[in-house]
Amino acid sequence: MAEPVSVAAEYLAGSRARAARTVLGQVVLPGEELLLPEQEDAEGPGGAGERPLSLNAGARSRVRVVCGPGLRRCGDRLLVTKCGRLRHKEPGSGGGVYWVDSQQKRYVPVKGDHVIGIVTAKSGDIFKVDVGGSEPASLSYLSFEGATKRNRPNVQVGDLIYGQFVVANKDMEPEMVCIDSCGRANGMGVIGQDGLLFKVTLGLIRKLLAPDCEIIQEVGKLYPLEIVFGMNGRIWVKAKTIQQTLILANILEACEHMTSDQRKQIFSRLAES
Repeated sequence: MAEPVSVAAEYLAGSRARAARTVLGQVVLPGEELLLPEQEDAEGPGGAGERPLSLNAGARSRVRVVCGPGLRRCGDRLLVTKCGRLRHKEPGSGGGVYWVDSQQKRYVPVKGDHVIGIVTAKSGDIFKVDVGGSEPASLSYLSFEGATKRNRPNVQVGDLIYGQFVVANKDMEPEMVCIDSCGRANGMGVIGQDGLLFKVTLGLIRKLLAPDCEIIQEVGKLYPLEIVFGMNGRIWVKAKTIQQTLILANILEACEHMTSDQRKQIFSRLAES
């Protein structure tokens, strides 16, 4: 174990910062520093070069860069914190969004994420919900649509909750709600008793939630189903029968490592049977 660690340390110590545009789609390691092409002439007329990827809209910078998962802001620099492939989304204007696409199962709560949790305890007016993070999230009984002091929601220990984070940072306990900004449930709340809950990698969840995901379209053609995706790597699925539910769960778990042709073969076989 000591030899690979020393090799990685020597690589990071001896390597120079690399331009972000040259490593898109390539594997980056924790500790690397990314560079962005200079947007303004910093070396006089006709001069061009590379500078550390700046996240501040300073006097000399016209580029606004959004830092995504796997990257950390350190002053005016952008450091890699996870091992994975560097991705970039080009917006209409500005420097775009950079993030590291990595395969992991450990979830870190993020404000605004919709997750599936399990109620583990009741503490006064607060429910404790297991979301797969380092500590349980808190959920007030007033954070449901139409809930009042007299009209309390029927939530029991062991129930599945679909909600979103309103507080999520390293210094405070994460807090969930089951209503949107208008006070509507909008699909959130207690999930039904039936169905199957299983866990997948966070990368597969992001893939399934993509607007152009073909997997969900093909799965929907097999059987009528209800499905809920949580950004914490949990999926709840329910079909007409237990057999259909298990088939759908196995397909979703296996699709992560399948090619498009392999998926089409499996879906065609299931459609025939």
